[in-house]
Amino acid sequence: MQIHIDRRAFISAAAGGALAGWLGRLAAQAADQPQAKSCILLWMSGGPSHLDTFDLKPDAPEGVRGEFRPIATSVPGIQISEHFPRFSRLMQHAALLRGMSTVESDHQLASYHLHTGYQKRAGGVAFPSLGAIVSRELGVPDFPLPNFVCIGSGPRHATRSGILGPSHQPLDVLDPNRGTEFLTPLVGSAEFTRRYDLLQRFNASFRQAYQAEAASAHEAALERAVRLMTAEQKRAFDLSQEPDATRERYGRGSFGQGCLLARRLVETGVRFVEVISGEGVGWDTHRDNFPRTRALSQEVDVGMASLLEDLRDRGRLDSTLVIWMGEFGRSPQITSGGGRNHWARAWSCVLAGGGIRGGQTIGRTDRQGAEVVDRPIRVADFLATVCSILKIDYTRRHQVAGIDRPISIVDTAQGVSLLQELL
Repeated sequence: MQIHIDRRAFISAAAGGALAGWLGRLAAQAADQPQAKSCILLWMSGGPSHLDTFDLKPDAPEGVRGEFRPIATSVPGIQISEHFPRFSRLMQHAALLRGMSTVESDHQLASYHLHTGYQKRAGGVAFPSLGAIVSRELGVPDFPLPNFVCIGSGPRHATRSGILGPSHQPLDVLDPNRGTEFLTPLVGSAEFTRRYDLLQRFNASFRQAYQAEAASAHEAALERAVRLMTAEQKRAFDLSQEPDATRERYGRGSFGQGCLLARRLVETGVRFVEVISGEGVGWDTHRDNFPRTRALSQEVDVGMASLLEDLRDRGRLDSTLVIWMGEFGRSPQITSGGGRNHWARAWSCVLAGGGIRGGQTIGRTDRQGAEVVDRPIRVADFLATVCSILKIDYTRRHQVAGIDRPISIVDTAQGVSLLQELL
């Protein structure tokens, strides 16, 4: 189902407190822009150090101050890490949220919280991820490609569709360079059709006999897979159609090629794409924080900047919200192994495009990057704002079969009051 919110209703809600303060104004700016029909989440698996990416503290004491130099951006007064030189020239399109302040410092729990808006499952309810929510609210039901695609080899436990069911489950693409190979039947089209027809007859007989929910879910997933395998739009997965110069500009690594694939997918009509950065331990830099963060930042800078440039040049940046984030930040104190530990109380993320007003920072941390001292942003605040930019009514509740209570898109039991704190 697609939700539309007119501008007057949106501003009225903001005035009532549900979207008050700086994040409310950020979302209200987007209300005047074309609807953000797609979202790309660049997920930094492991939790990147805010002090070494977008909230450097060059005046912090030794043992906290990092090795990287802050550089100027295209917006006077905003500085970021020297290892994001290309992105620094696009800061006019982005907002740095330096006031992220969350509660979970365990990788799995924090990832689940940031993706779903809920800290954990409650009463057996598996809450849907943001990608599944966007698929449900903005997706086109009969579109031949999935409305949610997840690219990369990182962990996926937090990206599932949960109670929204198999229709909104992401298509997992572990290697963006595989093209359409994983979508091509191993037999000829006539034989494939014969086998599929036979399987459908078996499934129909089983479903009629047992009326099992699992059987219906299996059938829905099978139909979706076959529709994708036979769709003309599957060519969007074939990066060989791009010029070599374009592929080089994005970077030949998995993340860069994933960003290029994300651009192709949203141009084709996919509503939500998640691209994962960080194979193995990724951004979890308990040791060797600086060389590892340097290498990851340089890879991400190339892919993210190319993505934003192409979306801008192709006229799609205002209709595509791009999010850069991980599950938390890293500790101010540098460990004996040259690393930084988990830190959820204060960290940064980035929003770009989607019609928001770029060239600004929201929230501020103290001299050591340890605490948020101005405009803290909780998970519910953040996801409510993202939904509002995408023009999704985050207060709406889903009534799901088999569950005796409606489920809110975002956990607004905390979200509304915390949003009021952003005044």
